Amino acid sequence: MIQRILEEKLIQSLQTMPVVVILGPRQVGKTTLALELAKSAVEKPIHYLDLELNSDLAKLDDAESYLRRFENQLLVIDEVQRKPELFPVLRALVDLRKRNGERAGHFLLLGSASRDLLQQSSETLAGRIRYLELSPFSVPELSQNDPLGFNLEKLWFRGGFPDSYLAESESESQNWRRDFISTYVEKDIPLFGPSVPATRMKRFWSMLAHYHGQQVVLTEIGKSLEVSHTTARTYLDILQDFFMVRQVHPWSGNTKKRLVKTPKVYIRDTGLLHSLLNISSFDQLLGHPAVGASWEGFVMENILNQLSPNWTASYYRSSNQAEINLVLEHGSKEVWGVEIKKSSAPTISSGFHRACEDIGATKKYVVYSGSDRFPMRGDIEVVGLIEFLGMISGVV
Repeated sequence: MIQRILEEKLIQSLQTMPVVVILGPRQVGKTTLALELAKSAVEKPIHYLDLELNSDLAKLDDAESYLRRFENQLLVIDEVQRKPELFPVLRALVDLRKRNGERAGHFLLLGSASRDLLQQSSETLAGRIRYLELSPFSVPELSQNDPLGFNLEKLWFRGGFPDSYLAESESESQNWRRDFISTYVEKDIPLFGPSVPATRMKRFWSMLAHYHGQQVVLTEIGKSLEVSHTTARTYLDILQDFFMVRQVHPWSGNTKKRLVKTPKVYIRDTGLLHSLLNISSFDQLLGHPAVGASWEGFVMENILNQLSPNWTASYYRSSNQAEINLVLEHGSKEVWGVEIKKSSAPTISSGFHRACEDIGATKKYVVYSGSDRFPMRGDIEVVGLIEFLGMISGVV
């Protein structure tokens, strides 16, 4: 479902905007999606450049002269963050094409890192560009496209990267994820700009996995790595910029209670999380101390990827341990308190009830690993993940 919505947005964007950008982590399928849909979105020739190839990168030494050769064509430029100085040239070419009557579908850019791409394009292409994000496989996408063959536990354990999820065996999936992590820290991150020793970044990423679903204490990690708190913060920002980590910020509404103000950190793909924690089988995961945090992150990522821009998401924790895993707000009318539980027979602490009173929750839910829906005391509804994601998608 999510990918179908993205496909519709991509086609519509290519037909109305001069520049469209698909952002997302490497190996998630951006190139395949872009080339397949571009053919049906625009009635013009398509030319593809991959800036990971030195031969294609060299063609852009004189970018303006080279790209002007492709008037009335859609240029697909992959890994565009490798050429950040390209954006002012794109702006000039977009304006030239518009004067010549070519309104939309000039450039389709693909990027595996957000920071450089967003910084370079926000000013130079303002009003001429639209961003879309492609995530790994999600629960709605797989459950609706293959309802009989969909395996929720497999997606949770292996994660949503296509090569990991679709691997023929668990060992093949494990090997792919280990190689992915090593390649990211040894090649991809340095290639895109940030200069961080690969062994140190891998250690930081592994240490961060142990804080999954918690407020990360960067001073402690920094001491272990023998770097400053500021440097550890830079490492965290890099992983977030490369779509590997998500930070969920604390609720900031009006209350007299003292609130925790540090973001919670999640490894966005649970397959990568399990590899970083050296969890090699699903049975091992079920007996691991991190099983609850892993399930929380899996549910959290699927919910946040499903939300429309009209929703805001945060978490709530006060100094007296009143806590809500996820607070979803839709304007001033809807305030949902969402607790995430792995147990098939979930129980709720008094802290959740107090927290819901603090935020003025209009609805209270427990999202659990089962599929039945039933009420609990305190006007709480217990809902399975697939059903809850359907509820979210129905509120735009």
